[in-house]
Amino acid sequence: MTSFFARYVEEEFIPYSSSHIVMLAALVVLALLLYGFRTRIRSNTAVKTMIRYSILFGLLAPQILLYYWYAIVGLWSVKYTLPLELCSISQMLAIIMLFTRSKLLYQIVFFAGIGGAMQAMLTPDLDYPYPHFRFFHFFIVHIAIILAPLYMTWIESFRPTWKSVWITMIFLNILLVVVGGTDYWLGANYMFLREKPEGASLLDLLGPYPYYLVAEEGIALVLFALMYLPFIRWRRRRM
Repeated sequence: MTSFFARYVEEEFIPYSSSHIVMLAALVVLALLLYGFRTRIRSNTAVKTMIRYSILFGLLAPQILLYYWYAIVGLWSVKYTLPLELCSISQMLAIIMLFTRSKLLYQIVFFAGIGGAMQAMLTPDLDYPYPHFRFFHFFIVHIAIILAPLYMTWIESFRPTWKSVWITMIFLNILLVVVGGTDYWLGANYMFLREKPEGASLLDLLGPYPYYLVAEEGIALVLFALMYLPFIRWRRRRM
């Protein structure tokens, strides 16, 4: 077992270390390239297909390796490793969205996927530093979650509506009940519905349990509304 796949590591992940900054920069560069070359990409079917499947690969391959790693190092546990975190659910929805081009899933992944993955990128709940496998898994998957709806927006010409914000909010509240019930049943803490993560996160600013859950509702609504603002201007220009 090499250190790349080791179960235990001596060093800890340090937020905004050079490796973290590189991953954030990679996200920005990839998003800018996708946007900057959107017209050329749209006109080239082969390039469109290559990019779509590259994002799918970034969503699927690291996750398959993750569950293999859980198995070989003995970390599999229903309390910690089920795909019940918001980003894990967004990841699965993004995979289905890219395969099916579902407009319903696009709306949810655009708001919940980008919002959740950006928060994770900025304040990672991560124990393993570069160059461990878990470091690469974490950032590759979260970058792919963000790029998936951006691809659908800029290349496939999908657009969210104001209704999409409310669809996403309803989805998140249904998810809260389902995952919260699962947490209670398993004694787990998926989506941090029973307590905050141990590491530093934006939740530290929102008060103790359960008040931070209520605050998250308001923040999500405001964030989604802000994310929708560019599309209001776009629709006005079109009219």
